[in-house]
Amino acid sequence: MKRLNFLVSLTNNDNDYQQEQAAAAEKAARRLGVEIKIIHANNDAVAQSQQLLEHVQSASVRPDAILFEPAGGTAFPQVARAAAAAGIGWVVLNHEVDYVLELRRLYKVPVFGITSDHQEVGRIQGQQFAALLPNGGKLLYIEGPANSSAAKERTAGMTRSKPANIQVKSMRANWTEESAYKSVSSWLRLRTSQESHIDLVGAQDDSMAMGARKAFSEIAEPDRARWLKIPITGCDGMPKTGQAWVRAGTLAATIFIRPNTDLAIEMLVEAFKGAALPESKITTPESVPSLAELSVLAGKLAKSAKV
Repeated sequence: MKRLNFLVSLTNNDNDYQQEQAAAAEKAARRLGVEIKIIHANNDAVAQSQQLLEHVQSASVRPDAILFEPAGGTAFPQVARAAAAAGIGWVVLNHEVDYVLELRRLYKVPVFGITSDHQEVGRIQGQQFAALLPNGGKLLYIEGPANSSAAKERTAGMTRSKPANIQVKSMRANWTEESAYKSVSSWLRLRTSQESHIDLVGAQDDSMAMGARKAFSEIAEPDRARWLKIPITGCDGMPKTGQAWVRAGTLAATIFIRPNTDLAIEMLVEAFKGAALPESKITTPESVPSLAELSVLAGKLAKSAKV
């Protein structure tokens, strides 16, 4: 069998999870003897669609399969059909789609999706909020883009699992530290923010959590110290970033969402060898620290605040 050639399209190169996605893909490709090319969409869905279509239509560098994480709210069904019709495998990462079954029926190429359980991510985050605010309080919640299915599912899961005595103030950012920094900084300049008593910050990814912390660090004293004492949580939990920030006390908690490009590449290689694959594969997120450990931490924080 000839050496396989895969294209990996990620949303950006500024987010620690996307960086881990790239690293996991490169490691799996080396291990399995696959050639890969990684491109980034800079959070621009139109640019991503054009990039993918160019590779589908290329006569010289056409890949055997495309793996991509959508930068917007669509998983490009027209591009997917063009790819499958051209004999190119198609893998959707971290996004729910409704065209996989049709493409698998019409074309003899590998087509499947692989994603974390984003509703479970949100459910765990709601439980983290409950552990950190056992008596309730006010939450500043930083969501991903409105057109992101992952962001929608995380919000839905969080809303269902958080206690009713936790009130939510929501704002949006674009999965990067800089975008969250700008959103939070803009809000902090409003009088309503000064009148709000925020007890906890929860972000839908760790980079946005750190963007909020950066915005708090620029508040003038004496208010800066009060804002920086507010516990902040995130999601993604990469070992060198989110988990390290939890160990250092920079974040109160995160949620480990394992990169899945490596699993996708493994599945593609097996498919090209003739193995039958499922329509989708779902990975399971984990609370970091565990919810039991987080409850103990919350008790310690409450005691120190009374001293």
